Amino acid sequence: MAENQDPRVAVYLDFDNIVMSWYDRVHGRQSYSRDRHRIAEDPTEPEIAERLAKATVDVGAVIDYAASFGALTLTRAYADWSSPVNAIYRTQLVARAVDLVQLFPAAAYAKNGADIRLAVDTVEDLYLMPDLTHVVIVAGDSDYVPLAQRCRRLGRYVIAMGVAGSTAKSLAAACDEFESYENLPGVERPAAPARSRSRRSGGAAEAPATAAAAETPAEGERTTTRTRSRRSADAEAKARAAQRAADEAAEAADAAEDEDDETAEDPREAATRLLQRALQLGDRGDSEWLHASAVKSHMRRMDPSFSEKSIGFKSFNDFLKGNAEIAELEESGHERLVRARD
Repeated sequence: MAENQDPRVAVYLDFDNIVMSWYDRVHGRQSYSRDRHRIAEDPTEPEIAERLAKATVDVGAVIDYAASFGALTLTRAYADWSSPVNAIYRTQLVARAVDLVQLFPAAAYAKNGADIRLAVDTVEDLYLMPDLTHVVIVAGDSDYVPLAQRCRRLGRYVIAMGVAGSTAKSLAAACDEFESYENLPGVERPAAPARSRSRRSGGAAEAPATAAAAETPAEGERTTTRTRSRRSADAEAKARAAQRAADEAAEAADAAEDEDDETAEDPREAATRLLQRALQLGDRGDSEWLHASAVKSHMRRMDPSFSEKSIGFKSFNDFLKGNAEIAELEESGHERLVRARD
């Protein structure tokens, strides 16, 4: 291996994960679960088509971000590309030289299909291409934690990218760096979606009339029609029961996440505490003044998900100035020094 080689980057996208997570981020929690049946049945339905268009993922922004770490050696996206929801991205992906890996769903929703295939391919690539220096995992599942840890043990710099609110904290902690999709240049941050738990997709309120509204058949067909009507009514009742169960499960998940939100730590307070720890740990050398860039690097090592932009600051200097009660900033020329206040 050359001593002064340029960085070489491999990108792996769990495409279903990023599409579903961004859909939920734009339209509200559990939205994709509620709309899944309608999306699979007819994604061109005007209301569904509009919702999908609003939640379109900017693949170019993801690939451009990965390219900022070095030359893209390979880029793979894993999904069922026969699905209309994913098929609309094929032209965009092929134009960026992304290798589309087809996953044929063997079960209801191909659970863990992408996770396992992506992990196997990644480890194999690392052994076959020892010159790879960076691995970018575009996903949010905690299932990828062992993969990130293995990549780091093999000496690679690992970056995770996911949607805020849908990415496991453990995955961010297992990587060298984490970036939220909505913080990428060119990605428009969505407004907070209005919560609408009472909305039903294909629920009982929209159920069509059954045999009672049917025209009276000829005398010889009356028995057959009644049998068909009973079967139709039974099928509709089962469909309504399944829809109610799905809605109740989604509402229960919403309630659980709301409870988690109430007990979750405020991001700004967490960032302030992280800065305080970094200053205290860095103040062990001969000088109490530390380079601001070194402090930020230390904070990113402690919490790879830290980003001053995600909590409303334009730069790290602005973040330090916003925490003047614990950090003293000294600016001289191009040098920025910081130390903990007494």
